[in-house]
Formats: sequence, C-alpha cells, structure tokens
Amino acid sequence: MTSPTLQDSRRPADRSAGAPDRPPARPPRRAGAATAQLVKIALLAGVAALALYAAPRLYDDGQWAALGVLAAAVGATFWIYLSPRRLPAKYLLPATALFLAFVAYPVLYIVAVSFTDYGDGHLLTKDQAVRSLVEHSVEPAPGSPSYALTIATGPDGGPLVLLLTDPDTGQVSVGTARGLAPAPAGTVTGPDGRVKAAPGLKLLTFGQVNGRSGELTDLRVPVDGGFIVSQGLSMATAARPTLVYDRQADTLTDTRDHTVYQPRDGRFTAADGSGRTLPTGWHRTVGFANFTAVLTSPAIRGPFLGVLAWTFGFALLSTGASFALGLGLALTLHHPRLRGQRVYRSLMLLPYAMPAFIGILIWQSMYNRDFGLLNQLLHARVDWLGDAWNARFAVVLTSLWLGFPNMLLICTGVLQAMPAELNEAARIDGAGPWTAFRAVTFPLLLVAAAPVLISSFAFNFNNFNAIQLLTGGGPFDGAGGTAGSTDILISYTYRLAFGGQGAQYGFAAALSIVIFLLVGLITLVGFRRTRALEELNA
Repeated sequence: MTSPTLQDSRRPADRSAGAPDRPPARPPRRAGAATAQLVKIALLAGVAALALYAAPRLYDDGQWAALGVLAAAVGATFWIYLSPRRLPAKYLLPATALFLAFVAYPVLYIVAVSFTDYGDGHLLTKDQAVRSLVEHSVEPAPGSPSYALTIATGPDGGPLVLLLTDPDTGQVSVGTARGLAPAPAGTVTGPDGRVKAAPGLKLLTFGQVNGRSGELTDLRVPVDGGFIVSQGLSMATAARPTLVYDRQADTLTDTRDHTVYQPRDGRFTAADGSGRTLPTGWHRTVGFANFTAVLTSPAIRGPFLGVLAWTFGFALLSTGASFALGLGLALTLHHPRLRGQRVYRSLMLLPYAMPAFIGILIWQSMYNRDFGLLNQLLHARVDWLGDAWNARFAVVLTSLWLGFPNMLLICTGVLQAMPAELNEAARIDGAGPWTAFRAVTFPLLLVAAAPVLISSFAFNFNNFNAIQLLTGGGPFDGAGGTAGSTDILISYTYRLAFGGQGAQYGFAAALSIVIFLLVGLITLVGFRRTRALEELNA
C-alpha cells in the first residue's frame, strides 16, 4: 500500500484528488474602514473649504504672515492625512492645532497687546484712522443737487447700489463704490423721481434696507471733488470731506478753517497749540509703559498695595475656611455609626450644584440692610455691604458657602481611600482619637488635598464673580478713589482698564500678566512645599 504524497496530505478529506486548489480566502475587511475613509475625506474637504474662505480675505487685508501660516497648516494637514504612514503625526496634529489656537495664540496676543496703548480711541492702525477721519468728516458740496434715491441690489442680492435720479434732468444713474454708471435701459421712475422698476436690479423696500443700514451709511459713490452719500432712505446728496490728508507731510488739514493737525501720541493734534485733537487715534507700541504705570502713576500706586494685601487675605481666608468646614463635615459624615450619610452628603452638595452667579445674587439679597434675611433673623439693621469690614466678612462668608462642597468631596474621597489599619495601629499604640487624627489622618489627607488647596487659592485669588456680583468692589471711601474696600486685583484691574476713561486693553493685558506671574509664583512655591510634604510622609 502506497503512502500518500505530501500534496495529497495537504488536501481536505472531502475533496477529490484531481480537484484544483482554491486560492486562500482574503481576510474580511473591517466594517468601519469605509466609514473612516468617508469621515477623513469630509474633514479634509472642510479644511480646504475654510482655507478657500479665509485666504482671499487675508490677501485683501494684506495679512501676509497669517496667509503663510494658513498655507503651511493646510499643506501639512493634507501631507499627513493623505499618507498611509506618519501615524503618530495624525494624532499629534489636532492636539497641536488646538493648543496653538486656544492656548498659545491667546497668550502671545495678550503679551503683544500689553506693550501697546490699544484701547478706546486707539483701536485702528494709522492708515485706518486717517481713512476713517477723512471719510467721516464730510459736508454737503456747495450747489449740489438732492437726488431722489432708490436702493437696490443685484437680482440675486449682493452689495447695495444707489439708483440716483437727477432732479434737473431726470436722468437715472447707478451708484456703487466704484463710481457712477448709466441706469439700464427700460428703467421706470415715478412722479417723485424714485425708480419704480430697473431691469437686472432688485429694488428694496424700506424694511429690507433697515436691516442693512450700516452698509448704506458706509456706501460712498465717488464723484469729482467728493462723493455721493445717502440722506435717509429716499434722498442722496453730493458731499466732500473737510479733512485732507497730506501723506508726504503726514498732516491733516481742515478745509473750513485751515487748521493743520500733526500726529502726536497716537492722535492728530492741532499744530497751533490750541490743544484740539481729532477723535480717532491709532494704537502704538509703548514698551513697558503699561507695566511701569503701576509704580509711577499716583492714582494706581497708592491703593495697589492695599488691594494686593486684601487679595492675599481674601484668598487665604476663603480657601482655609472652605477646607476647614469641608474637612469637619467629611469627618462627621465618615463616622461608621452615622445613618443617612448619602442623604446628608447630597444636601451638603447643593451649593456646588447651583450656578455660582445665582448663589451670589441670592446672598446679595440676604445682605440687604432693610429687607435681607440675615437682618430679619438677627432682628438687626447691620449694613453688611456698606461698611468696609462687614463687606469683607460678607464676601468671605459667601465664598465659604460656595467653596466648602468641593472640599467636602475631596476630603470624603481621601478618607474613604485611607486604609483603616493605620488608625487601628495608632490606637493599639495608645494614641487617642485626636492624636491619631493629628499624627496619621491629617498628614496623609493633606498630601492628597494640597494640589486642590493650591488650585482653590489660585481660583480665589482671581474670583472676579464673587466680588463684582456681590459688592462691585465697594464700599468706596467717597473721596473718588479707584479702589474699593473689597476689591481684589482682578476687579481692581477691571475698573482701571474698563472704567470711566474707556477700555484700555493694553493696560488690562499688562496687569493680567502681572497677576499671572503672581499666581504662577504662588503655585510654584505651593507645589514645591507639596513635594516636600510627600517626601516627609513617604
């Protein structure tokens, strides 16, 4: 009997010896591969669409650096995702893009703004300021007719056009930002001179025009010696600018009284020494002037140290009191014989579940001297928010009510995770409850809670809502000071930067950097102490 060959031994038993071999079956394709491919194509199409939308606008504005960044980003995106390789980059690119867009760019922008005088009256570049001053300094041209006005657009919408009917000749012209052109043949006017029909144009009603009033106000039809502007919705007139810019001399001249304005400190100021200044200025680089103003300006330097001291006091008191109350409640609710622990914890967490600004406004009503709940319960007329120390106590108490639930959660979690054998060993060694807590429980709990305490301190250091909604930084001394009794650095900065003198974004950015450095330094010191505490308890 002959033994089977190697080829025969590899054949299945149910196949005949002469049957041809079948090709190996392909592995089944993943069910989500096609979907993933479609998602990738859709995302890349979205990136391309955004790039095509933004590129022409950046080009028109002359933003060459931004245009280059956009081209590089789009090119890198397609290069990475259209290749089957570079798998790590496919995950790193979205994270890097989000980091640059939402972290790096805002920080760099704030730093850049802090070295400028950017703010109200200095929002534009110099070229934009000159153009705005010239365009908005207009007066009717002598002897100019009043045109009957009809406002229209193209048949499919688009920019506004002015249909202008000359009162003397009855001729209709089409006015755009490029100038005047004859009206299309077949244009029909009414008895009042306004156009009733114009082939190829869509006439707008007054209601439709009201929605585009800003565009109508900015539309100027250039003509010899000036331009035509709308006067309401049914009339237009020729006007001319009263300010003429001499680019070579870098001056603006008022054609009515021939006053010459020269650039000075980001504005055009009259050269005759009268002190007259044109309203629109431009932002400039001022170096460290915004930073040194804290030390050199008497209005800022005086109250700054007092505000800084109260900021530290408020942050320490709010954080310490919240931690003490949260720890005390956590220890009480952690007792094994206490029933209904979950119910009590849920009730204690209600302030944490409520939006903070609503809680602050409720507390503000409770502090009312005449009708507040606290004075009704105490049968007193305490001026909680009108007296300096009462107001400070009030903001700390409100911050305590808002902050202790978080500390309760943290301390409860640490206590539940702490091995029970440690306290048992301490009791075996003869330690009482207080000694066991002081020597065992509290040091271990402090190690776990220290990062939360540091972050809570940093939060209260910049707790703008608690101050602004409750006291507005007041009460004030009545002498016209810029700092209130409960102002912390962030609320004081807000008042200085956005107070009665208008928004000063450059100064606000500089002070925010100062606050950031202070909080960063405190956090760094706190984390170093935390590391030392961990090593001590290791």
